[in-house]
Amino acid sequence: MLDRLTKAISLVALAVALAACDPFGLPSTRALENGASGMLTSAQSFELKGTYKAAGDTWTIDLQVTRHAPDADDTHLFAGDSKDKVEAIVIGGGRAYYRGEQFLARHMTDPQSQGLVKAAGNAWWTGVAVSLPRLPDLTGGAAFRAGFLGPAVDRRTDHQTVAGVDAVELSGARADVYISSAAPYNLLRVRLKGGVVVDGISDADLVFSHVNADFNIAPPRNVIDFSNASTLPPIYSVESVDTSRCAATCLVTATVRNLGGASGASAPSTVTFTMTDPISKQALGSCTATIRPDVGYNNQTTVSCTIGHAAANAVVVTASADNPGRG
Repeated sequence: MLDRLTKAISLVALAVALAACDPFGLPSTRALENGASGMLTSAQSFELKGTYKAAGDTWTIDLQVTRHAPDADDTHLFAGDSKDKVEAIVIGGGRAYYRGEQFLARHMTDPQSQGLVKAAGNAWWTGVAVSLPRLPDLTGGAAFRAGFLGPAVDRRTDHQTVAGVDAVELSGARADVYISSAAPYNLLRVRLKGGVVVDGISDADLVFSHVNADFNIAPPRNVIDFSNASTLPPIYSVESVDTSRCAATCLVTATVRNLGGASGASAPSTVTFTMTDPISKQALGSCTATIRPDVGYNNQTTVSCTIGHAAANAVVVTASADNPGRG
């Protein structure tokens, strides 16, 4: 009787073991799916890197996600294609900061805005709406499971490799999903099938790593806010030129207005005066004046210098400001 009871217990134990692993010691598909979706749901942080296509361009992406509280994600994102490169920090509550002079220049096209782009340089900025991928279906556990696991899987291939880690490939019509074959069965890679669009992107090949790493995501300092011009470095615009003292020696003066703030530039702004012959269009001489000290937003100041050329009749003197910005 005791032998029979022992055998029965052994059979129950074997059945439980087989429910978790297959007869060859590999994890069950259910365990793999639970691990992958659980990682996206409960991990305090993770990173994904790879490529995707959007609006006809191929982008590279490096996305770090940190969850300090439910529904309050902190994100550090770097994305770029052949024309645009942008870095973003998104803090829970919707506060977003961006950096990328090339990206900003392509999205602010009028001449006055280009002055703002130069002033911003490579500094962090906010106050301009930017559309960047958030990828909820690829980074949220429940959405990922519904879209790529369970009934969506029609083939399993064991002993694949992702970044040197043994993985199981679960494939379906929408994607190939790679999950670590060792507990806790973290998600390692997602490769979308051709023609499949998820979260507005296609042809994505994304590798997941650094689960529960500390990315130290925090709001940047010295941020330029385009909705508050006083946070910009000085941006001077020439309003008028006075040539009344331009004779045997040519002392010229310009009135300039600051359309930015009073600090933060990599160097002082300058105004260059140029004397031109109106008939030949040849430059006859020039001089440069430094604007110092800076004045506050929407304030005026004057600068002067002497052009080393005697003024002939009907010469034209023009002035233009150079604003180095943040650099």
